[in-house]
Amino acid sequence: MSDIATFPDILATARTRHTAKAYDPARRISDADIATLEELLRFSPSSTNLQPWHFIVAGTPEGKERVAKAAQERFAFNAKGIRDASHVVVFASLIDATPEHIARITAQEEADGRFAPDPEAMKARVHAGRLTFSGLHKYELRDQQHWLDKQVYLNLGQFLLGAATLGIDATPMEGIDTRVLDAEFGLREKGFNSLFVVALGYADKDADYNGRLPKSRLPADAIITRV
Repeated sequence: MSDIATFPDILATARTRHTAKAYDPARRISDADIATLEELLRFSPSSTNLQPWHFIVAGTPEGKERVAKAAQERFAFNAKGIRDASHVVVFASLIDATPEHIARITAQEEADGRFAPDPEAMKARVHAGRLTFSGLHKYELRDQQHWLDKQVYLNLGQFLLGAATLGIDATPMEGIDTRVLDAEFGLREKGFNSLFVVALGYADKDADYNGRLPKSRLPADAIITRV
C-alpha cells in the first residue's frame, strides 16, 4: 500500500472540507465543474455495479424552489440553504432491482466492452452473479431496499470528497420530506425513492460558522485496529 504522504492533496482536502451552514447566493458553480460533479455521480462504485440510483440536479431558481418544497414545517431550517446554494442535487434510490434494470446494466457493460476476452461466457457469468446478489437481498435477507439505499450513500461519500477537491462547498441534508420530493419529480412512477439532497456552492464566509471551527475526529488508535 502506498504511503499516505504520497497523497497530500486528498488528505488535506479530507481534513479541511466541512458541511457548509450558509451559502453566498451570488456565487455560481461553473458549467465545467457541474459536468465534473455529474461524472462523479456516474462513476461511483456500487455492489455488482448495479448503479441503483437517479439524480436530479437543480441549478435554476425554479428548480431549487421545487426542491425547497420538501423543506417545510419541521424541515424549514434547510430551506434557505437550498435556495441560496448554487445547485442542489436530489439523490434517489431504486425501489426494486428488477430483471429489466439488471438487463439494462448488463447491456451497457456489453456495449462498453467489459466482457472480453470471452464475451458470451463473461456476460452470462456477470449477469448471473448480479441476479444472485439481488435475489439474496430480496428473497432471503429481505433487506433489498436497505441494500440499494446503501449504494446511494456510498455514492455520496465519493461525491462530497470530489466536490471539496474542486473547492466547492457541500451540505448533505436528510432533513427533507422525501414524500414531497417523490411527488414533485414523479420519482416513484420512475421506480425510485428520494433519500436526501446535497446543496452545493460557495460558503458565505461570515455566516458559515462551521467553516471557522476546527475539525474534530476520534484519534486513529480509537477507531483502527491494526493486526
